Amino acid sequence: MTEPFRTASGGSAIDRSRPLSFSFDGKRHIGCAGDTLASALLANGVRLVGRSFKYHRPRGVYTAGPEEPNALVALRRGARHEPSTRATMIELYDGLEAESQNRWPSLGLDLLAANDWLSVLLPAGFYYKTFMGPPGWMTYEHWIRRAAGLGTAPEGRDPDRYEHRHAHCDVLVVGSGATGLMAALAAARAGARVILCDERAELGGSLLRESDRVGGEPGAGWSRRISAEIAALPNVRVLVRTTAFGLFDDGMAALAERVADHLPAPPPNQPRQRRWNVRAKQIVLATGAIERPLVFPDNDRPGIMLASAARAYVNQYGVCPGRRAVVFANNSGAYQTAVDLTAAGVTVVAIVDSRASPGAVADRARQSGIDVLAGHVVAATHGRMALAGISVASISDATERRGIVCDLLAVSGGFNPTVHLHCHASGKLTWDEAQLCFVPGTGRAYVRSAGSARGQFALSKCLADGVRVGQEAAAAAGFSSSAGVELPGVEDGAPLSSEALWSVPVKGRGKRFVDIQDDVTLGDLGLAAREGYVSVEHLKRYTTLGMGTDQGKTANVTGLALLAQQRGASIPAVGTTTFRPPYTPVAIGVLVGRETGRHYAPTRRTAMHEWHEEHGALMLETGLWMRPRCYPRAGESPTDAIRREAAHVRRAVGMVDVSTLGKIDVQGPDATLFLDRVYANNWASLPVGKARYGIMLREDGIVFDDGTTSRLTEQCYFMTTTTANAAAVLAHLEHLLQVVWPAIRVQVTSVTDQWAAMALAGPKSRAVLEKAAEGADVSNTGLPFMGVREARIAGVPVRIFRISFSGELAYEINAPAHHGRLVWETLMSAGQSHDIIPYGTEAMGVLRVEKGHVAGPEIDGRTTPGDLGLGRLVAQKKPDFVGKHLLSRPGLQDSARLRLVGLVPVDGSSRLRSGAHLVRDPAPTLPTQSLGHVTSGVFSPTLGHPIALALLAGGLEHKGETIQVAFPMDGGVVAARIVNPVFVDAEGARLHA
Repeated sequence: MTEPFRTASGGSAIDRSRPLSFSFDGKRHIGCAGDTLASALLANGVRLVGRSFKYHRPRGVYTAGPEEPNALVALRRGARHEPSTRATMIELYDGLEAESQNRWPSLGLDLLAANDWLSVLLPAGFYYKTFMGPPGWMTYEHWIRRAAGLGTAPEGRDPDRYEHRHAHCDVLVVGSGATGLMAALAAARAGARVILCDERAELGGSLLRESDRVGGEPGAGWSRRISAEIAALPNVRVLVRTTAFGLFDDGMAALAERVADHLPAPPPNQPRQRRWNVRAKQIVLATGAIERPLVFPDNDRPGIMLASAARAYVNQYGVCPGRRAVVFANNSGAYQTAVDLTAAGVTVVAIVDSRASPGAVADRARQSGIDVLAGHVVAATHGRMALAGISVASISDATERRGIVCDLLAVSGGFNPTVHLHCHASGKLTWDEAQLCFVPGTGRAYVRSAGSARGQFALSKCLADGVRVGQEAAAAAGFSSSAGVELPGVEDGAPLSSEALWSVPVKGRGKRFVDIQDDVTLGDLGLAAREGYVSVEHLKRYTTLGMGTDQGKTANVTGLALLAQQRGASIPAVGTTTFRPPYTPVAIGVLVGRETGRHYAPTRRTAMHEWHEEHGALMLETGLWMRPRCYPRAGESPTDAIRREAAHVRRAVGMVDVSTLGKIDVQGPDATLFLDRVYANNWASLPVGKARYGIMLREDGIVFDDGTTSRLTEQCYFMTTTTANAAAVLAHLEHLLQVVWPAIRVQVTSVTDQWAAMALAGPKSRAVLEKAAEGADVSNTGLPFMGVREARIAGVPVRIFRISFSGELAYEINAPAHHGRLVWETLMSAGQSHDIIPYGTEAMGVLRVEKGHVAGPEIDGRTTPGDLGLGRLVAQKKPDFVGKHLLSRPGLQDSARLRLVGLVPVDGSSRLRSGAHLVRDPAPTLPTQSLGHVTSGVFSPTLGHPIALALLAGGLEHKGETIQVAFPMDGGVVAARIVNPVFVDAEGARLHA
């Protein structure tokens, strides 16, 4: 196999001595090391690479960079399958497999190309008008999605991993062309820490693609020498294959590094891609410019490409994009394309220049034997699957037509600075009428655009601008140095000197595409304007202009100009759409990093975790924590184990791991005042050495969290929260201290991980504690209910709280986490003679329902203290607390609200499942009125039958009545009696023993 379109020499990026084999649509080809997939396909004469999004028209390679709208291919197979990848950005590797997409049954014979013939029925917004009637959108959607779309997503789990890294620097330079290299060198020599990133595999930017000479040597050679000098500096980090896809607040830039995309698979222990979160004091945007296309009939055929792309393929990759070429432009910059193509052996038949008087640049081209057709435009293109020729017309006399046989048409409508990142940082844009483009305007002080990215298109200006901006950025970051940067000598080409030409002013058959990727035509823009979509944002969404994977990089400014013509307004008056991250498509994996599967959130284990596993615990993931569900014995089911454990605690003694409760240290001279404002109940009267149950409300009067807080000293409190709300409560407290009451002298700190906690409960719990505790009186007098004491267990200093979640005589013991297992084992040993057992979270839940304690299912973000039977705890006489004023709203005081009740089955045995609805009708038919729902349902081993807590309209006003518990999922209905929610020891005799 040979490469028929490879040039005889040249190609600054490729290594001709290293051939690489690859396939496209199952056919094998040969490329060179350093090729992109696009350049390798062109070298092998492959012109047709895909089909368009809407009309399924033949499409070929259009650009040489990230702005590529056409050459979207699928890479790899199986779980590594990657759709809609830009062939212009894919580095060739041996064995690469690529396939075209969005075609059926094949690329050469796509039956959906019938859409092109039916295009009169498929104008902009056709789906809004066509698919709303019978049989309905859901029926149409299936077929539309099969016909449209850009590739298919992989079905298997991605076998590769992705990473995140964080970095800080003084100056971040994005882009490594002439401007970026000089900016990085200038900032680094000033002493700043510099990160230089570029999305290509090699630094150099456009210097690698152009035939310019810098400092007397080829631009590619000069850039490699300067790049090596920069990379060798100790204060510079160079990141290649790295795209800056977003700028965010406070100088944070998000970069996506393609670590192993240029390989068949990542090497062992390496990620495929890596996201960098870079925080920089100063950011220099040397992102260059993107060439604009021109709009003319059938301007999308394979063989038509941007003039800058044609230069890149011959100069950088040693590929002839065609044999007979025509250059069509409205500016002088494109004449260099004709020179470079001719030097590569391509026959340049003509340069079609829309300007009537191109000047000296046209004279030099004619002297070189190239025909220059001034004042002419391309009126039509010809060919089926690839360009075969064009028709040229005079602007002054459109009837005068000339046919030209060619297989390459290189077009240029001027350049647009790449301003996307500038806009990410809230930067504004300014219209430059002389250069017919938007340039960066005002923006964040730490973001600086340079070179072509701010409209300085001459190479000499880019080099000088890079030095200036690099030095300014270093100075703004706090560095000043006398170390200068010598500017190399360059010879600029012809000035750009563009003429305003957005769409050729001659009639002709064929669609004129403004957005080539989304098949948006000039006719679509006209239709949208006639239908009233004159806002640029409305136009974008109605026509899909600029909404593809390329985000309109080659289409947006042209679309704005054409809309301005439709409206009879200026381009600045029309305005621009909003550029948002990401700059180019980013893999979801690189956004997520390692936080997938079991790594989505950290698995948190308590200090006693291994003890639980060693003693047969059935572990359960609850929130972020692993907790024992129960401890089944031989031949015992989990249900049996749960009932046994709950009954045993009521009868003797048991211990449960409660380390997962949130624990917050509250300290400061105003700690008591702070708690009085945070909680709905009083705290000023709480003495040292006592604990109190507290209710925390949201601003709207709804219960946010509950728990106990203990006063350890005059200015120090120890707060506990529910496991699920630990982080949320801490954030709430910090917000209040920093924003609402900044003058309050209080510090709050999470100490959840610093304390292991265990609850010892049951009639024999005091006897166990007396045996284990050292240096503390734990008698009823020495440690009364809600008392707090410090002691030692196994020589470890501990805090003992006499509080109960089970309704039994109980204690919570907190020990330093690294001593948690020792204290646990000591208590278990001390309790052996009292028949102590460990119990899990399920038995703990049974005990709390029996006692009528509310928890997560009842505190569901909709209930007030009154709803939960806790209204008596609200200190209405306090001047203020969070939620006080909105709690008094009539709607929250309505007696018909859902309020806490207890339920027992009338038949004494039917299960009352959580989530079931409460209704009046014994045989309800849907729809029916729900009077409430079951929040927690368990079997009570103490009572010997099922019980439940529920929220019922009117609450205990209906005590003694019968209600129906309906299960919509299976249609079951159980009759239940409404009772007091405290099922066991309503008087609290056990609690206060």
